[in-house]
Amino acid sequence: MKALVLAGGKGTRLRPLTFTLAKQLIPVVNKPIIHYVMDQLKEVGIEEVGVIISPETGKLIREALEAENKWGFSFEFILQEEPKGLAHAVKTAQGFLGDDDFLMYLGDNLIGESIVPFVDRFKSGEGESLILLKEVEDPRMFGVAVIDDKGRIKRLIEKPKDPPSNLAIVGIYLFSPEIHDAISKIKPSWRGELEITDAIQKLLEDGKRVNSHILNGWWLDTGKKDDLLEANRVVLDEWVKRRISGEIDSNSKVVGRVVLEQNSVIENSTVRGPVTIGEGTVVKNSFIGPYTSIGNNCTIENASIEHAVLLDGSRVLGVQRLEDSVLGRKTLVQQNPQNHSPLQLMLGDNSEVLL
Repeated sequence: MKALVLAGGKGTRLRPLTFTLAKQLIPVVNKPIIHYVMDQLKEVGIEEVGVIISPETGKLIREALEAENKWGFSFEFILQEEPKGLAHAVKTAQGFLGDDDFLMYLGDNLIGESIVPFVDRFKSGEGESLILLKEVEDPRMFGVAVIDDKGRIKRLIEKPKDPPSNLAIVGIYLFSPEIHDAISKIKPSWRGELEITDAIQKLLEDGKRVNSHILNGWWLDTGKKDDLLEANRVVLDEWVKRRISGEIDSNSKVVGRVVLEQNSVIENSTVRGPVTIGEGTVVKNSFIGPYTSIGNNCTIENASIEHAVLLDGSRVLGVQRLEDSVLGRKTLVQQNPQNHSPLQLMLGDNSEVLL
């Protein structure tokens, strides 16, 4: 079995961050989102991974994965010139996929449980496809599946106005090579894209069996600022354990599940977990509250930060209250001592905000 990871797209909903950084490389708890995907693939024993990349961010994705291939994967990077749909991505990768079964995984998704049972069920040979589903409160925002009492897919509907079920399509799929023939029979949708839902529907029309697997844990799409902050909160809450490798002076208090990496320093400050702080970061005369991730080589002085994501090299100086914020790499936020208004910011790389 091979894997196909979709890491293209322009990430317009996460601008300005994605003007200089691929959305799949934005960190959640100081780890790129796409690394969580690769961890999942490693767990199921996959060795060959095709990565769909775009002209805008492909170089960044390739460099990031090749520079730190701790999984030992054989990568093939496949350029999709234009975002013409998920089925078009499969068609673009057909030379890599060949006649093998494959797992397709959207590279900006995070899920809270192992995919091993999902893959094992498909390997038992029950059908031509297996789709991961999740119950959601508002199915109108997603592709929706209708299943029978045995979990077999009956039909799929893309973002229905009147949803026939609350089962959303997560964005993790398993396919046999039959999907290529199905894709060859479909036409672009009204959006001008080859939809994977149409290809799966074609499998059903051709008498093929498509099964479902319902996800019990959480599922997070990291496509917007609030989604990114929520992903950071959930991962900190569920996966972070206390580990102190940096220095904490006697005037500081570090409480709860806090990760403090090497060469980082906490001086005259309070840190209340869950929090993760990267290497070489200095926190002075400050309060770092729960659900905050601070990258490498950051500087926090005379500030209060909570429920935020700070990328590498960020500086926050004299800010009385920064919350619900995402700061890009090498950003500077500095506040006048007379200005006590709380800040909520979404800043791209190398930004400066002086208040």
